[in-house]
Amino acid sequence: MTEAPRVLQVGPLKPSLSETLRTRYRALELPPGEASADFLAEHAAGVTAAVTSGRTGVDAALMERLPDLRAVINFGVGYDTTDVARAVERGITVSNTPDVLTDCVADTAVGLALDVTRGLSAADRFVRRGDWAQGPYPLMHRLSGRRIGILGLGRIGQAVATRLSAFGCPISYHSRREVPGVGYTYAATPRELAAGVDVLVVTAAGGPSSTHLVDREVLEALGPDGFLVNVARGSVVDEEALVELLLAGRLRGAGLDVFAHEPQVPQALLDLDSVVLLPHLGSGTHETRAAMEQMVLDNLDAFLERGSVLTPVPEVTR
Repeated sequence: MTEAPRVLQVGPLKPSLSETLRTRYRALELPPGEASADFLAEHAAGVTAAVTSGRTGVDAALMERLPDLRAVINFGVGYDTTDVARAVERGITVSNTPDVLTDCVADTAVGLALDVTRGLSAADRFVRRGDWAQGPYPLMHRLSGRRIGILGLGRIGQAVATRLSAFGCPISYHSRREVPGVGYTYAATPRELAAGVDVLVVTAAGGPSSTHLVDREVLEALGPDGFLVNVARGSVVDEEALVELLLAGRLRGAGLDVFAHEPQVPQALLDLDSVVLLPHLGSGTHETRAAMEQMVLDNLDAFLERGSVLTPVPEVTR
């Protein structure tokens, strides 16, 4: 009798998902740090599927230690921590969990845009400190009617645009190519997009091709009255330039759910009332995480049963 394909958990996952992997699939769990070398020496052979998340991923070095690997099943829409190019070279399928988290991430982006323009979190701190007794809270800025730029008009970007259109906001966007039939204004470059909007919302995919897509030039084009909202990946924004421009008053404010070196956040950002900081919770609702967990299991089942996945990442399907 042929031994069942073996599953390896790489990095921490939702506890209920880890438990299902262990009990239903007899999954092994890769230990962290130096212990991983001895573990792989004993258990790597025969592992055909790795289940991971955007936080950990499967890099090229780990792929080389797993000679029988044929699928990387990713919990989350982001997969920039997995070396997809190397996976394609080796014929390894990579999947993610699109669609099911679109609404929650888009809701988070709108919440950040509303918070940072109106100063809601800062106003909460103002009340809690007792400062209201000393005088009124300073006037802030409205979100309704402001020009919105969406950097990356994929599923999440379009969901953000739909929501902010309801606020009466004109929408412009930049993507690698124009998106047919959307009715929004296309900008040829990120800088051109930033120069023509009041709020720049970053929803572009992470990975080497988008590192510092929002660079100093783009941030300077957004200008001293502009607001940045990032619900994509910290790597997409030049964080050092962002901090410098905020401190110099050359950018009005920022709403950030992601950072360059999570969970570390620059102290300068912590000290600024003009910045709203979230702990990468864009998809963090019970409903969405449950749907993501089910999609991971559906992808894993599909791979184990027929050697393909339900939601391969775009690079794998080209």
